[in-house]
Amino acid sequence: QFNDYGTNCFLLLMCCCVHLTVELLNKKKLLVLTVATEETDGFDRFMQSAKYFNYNVKVLGMGDAWKGGDVGRSIGGGQKVRLLKQAMEELADQEDLVILTVDSYDLIFAGGPEEILKKFQQANHKVIFAAEGLVWPDKRLADKYPSVRSGKRYLNSGGIIGYAPYMNRIVSQWDLHDNDDDQLFYSKIYVDPLQRVTFLGPILYEVLLKFGTDRVRVRNTAYDSLPVVVHGNGNTKMYLNYLGNYVPNAWNYEHGCSHCDEDNVDLSELRELPNVLIGIFIEQPTPFLPEFFHRLLTMDYPRDKLRLFIHNNEVYHEKHIQSFWEANRNTFSSFKVVGPEENLSQGEARNMGMDLCRQDATCDYYFSIDADVMLTNRQTLKLLIEQNRKIIGPLVTRHGKLWSNFWGALSLDGYYARSEDYVDIVQRKRVGVWNIPFMAHVYLIQGATLRNELKERNHFVLEKLDPDMAFCRNVRELGVFMYITNRHEFGRLISTANYNISHYNNDLWQIFENPVDWKEKYIHQNYTQIFTHNYMEEPCPDVFWFPVLTEKACDELVEEMEHYGSWSGGKHEDKRISGGYETVPTDDIHMKQIGYEKEWLHFLREFISPVTLKVFSGYYTKGYAVMNFVVKYTPERQAYLRPHHDSSTFTINIALNHKNTDFQGGGCRFHRYNCSIESPRKGWSFMHPGRLTHLHEGLPTTNGTRYIAVSFVDP
Repeated sequence: QFNDYGTNCFLLLMCCCVHLTVELLNKKKLLVLTVATEETDGFDRFMQSAKYFNYNVKVLGMGDAWKGGDVGRSIGGGQKVRLLKQAMEELADQEDLVILTVDSYDLIFAGGPEEILKKFQQANHKVIFAAEGLVWPDKRLADKYPSVRSGKRYLNSGGIIGYAPYMNRIVSQWDLHDNDDDQLFYSKIYVDPLQRVTFLGPILYEVLLKFGTDRVRVRNTAYDSLPVVVHGNGNTKMYLNYLGNYVPNAWNYEHGCSHCDEDNVDLSELRELPNVLIGIFIEQPTPFLPEFFHRLLTMDYPRDKLRLFIHNNEVYHEKHIQSFWEANRNTFSSFKVVGPEENLSQGEARNMGMDLCRQDATCDYYFSIDADVMLTNRQTLKLLIEQNRKIIGPLVTRHGKLWSNFWGALSLDGYYARSEDYVDIVQRKRVGVWNIPFMAHVYLIQGATLRNELKERNHFVLEKLDPDMAFCRNVRELGVFMYITNRHEFGRLISTANYNISHYNNDLWQIFENPVDWKEKYIHQNYTQIFTHNYMEEPCPDVFWFPVLTEKACDELVEEMEHYGSWSGGKHEDKRISGGYETVPTDDIHMKQIGYEKEWLHFLREFISPVTLKVFSGYYTKGYAVMNFVVKYTPERQAYLRPHHDSSTFTINIALNHKNTDFQGGGCRFHRYNCSIESPRKGWSFMHPGRLTHLHEGLPTTNGTRYIAVSFVDP
């Protein structure tokens, strides 16, 4: 019995009900006949599964021109019957031969020849057709079909099994054209009561994966049986792709991925590395763009093998691209930038990037990457090339979320649906190379694929679909597989949704949206050593000195304040504070004035509070401060600060620029201990008690301008 899942697909499944002796099985031989005019990804997958089970497969029509019409959208397929008819003429007299004819682009074997022969003979019929739930292509034939007790009712021509003489009797009746419909031909024979054969079948949602110790099987829960052949066409091809990630032995829990190292490219054996065109797309304001370019420069790949194409759709980022271009225009083999003045749509820009590779015979690979992808693995490009797939992307995810650059399944309307294995793949509980229906943000395409299967030049434009969805849909319809690999940690996706570009240094505000990238850019590289190697100093009693901010953080904070420009002038009258009077005033700007209070308080909780717990044993800070500000010391305005106590449980004081480079003098003196710190380090913070014990003063700045960031914590 052949079984169909979905509207136009089937499972070949014959239920065991009669015991057959080994002698009877040995008398029969099985030959698989399939029609394939070209080697597609689907055909290669079919042959791999056949090889795994040692099927005897004969391919008909390889290299011929396909004249059977567009069977995915309309009638056709008659060429398959003609080729089968020719092949059966030589096999018609072999009564001990069982013929299995199946499609190959959308089919995989899940069991071996012995199993399928046993199930066929148990069915006790001469020829068995696959079944499906809808009549195709002539609905008028529906009434002529006999009723069935269960399963699907109508014939599907994608799979037929039968004894050679009887198969020959059927196909020898063909006298039509190559573009006539094969299923209609078989259907008319079937509805003729004199020629009818039997067929039954279950439905798609009753098909589940069954993980065993040796291999993964597909289980049909309605019939409690194990299909031998899994065939998916029409809309269910994507589900077949999902099953093919596991069946018959592609992945299991015990051994992981069994095919990930098959047919790989060994780069060490190449005389020189392939040429790669990198297409970079900046389609919206994107945080950390300079860092994105820096990661691009640090990739482990020869620069003379790389060409760059950049599409920038944001005027805001022109300064970043200009800086990158000026520093690196001669670094790469070629460097092309298309800016917002060109007024290209995203789809047009992505088509242009692919065209640059498609039209250049020396372009071996096209690497498309969006600016919201932070590749932390310097080997990414090499690792993708080694996998030797036509289209493959590295798994990247958004920090702390299940959001990634691929979909494991599609809904009926073609949008996102979560596959059973999606979470495990994202969390790397299942590691391998996965055939998936949709990918975006970052992927590698072979140049030969662009010049052959994807030679049409408008893949990113399709009505009502965004460019990524249009591209993936076009690729799927062309039968080209897309893969995602999570065999390595590759990097992450950053969030662009709430990126406000109204500030002077906008990345400073990304501490909530993109905390990992914020930390990498703004937190001192030795900060974690405070906890692992006790990397701090105590220059005065209970005054702790430790690294916390990078030089970039210091510079941008100072720039933000100077851009705001409204320094208080060090006056006692101050409307910004409760009561309107400051006893010990400084020439400063509050974080609240530049809209940075919330972000700064989060910084205190995330990076200052842990240090407090380390140095002030037994004290648990709330990590809250009312007074958070940047102070500006200059000989002309305010050079020093008289002795005072702070209105805090403890205070942090972070140096924002370099002594002897940006200013002379400065520092802090603690009176009780007669201890002075006169050489503050940029990005390092003092932490000291605020009230009672640590009366202190700001030492005079004698030249230049000194900046410090101050917070009175737990007032």
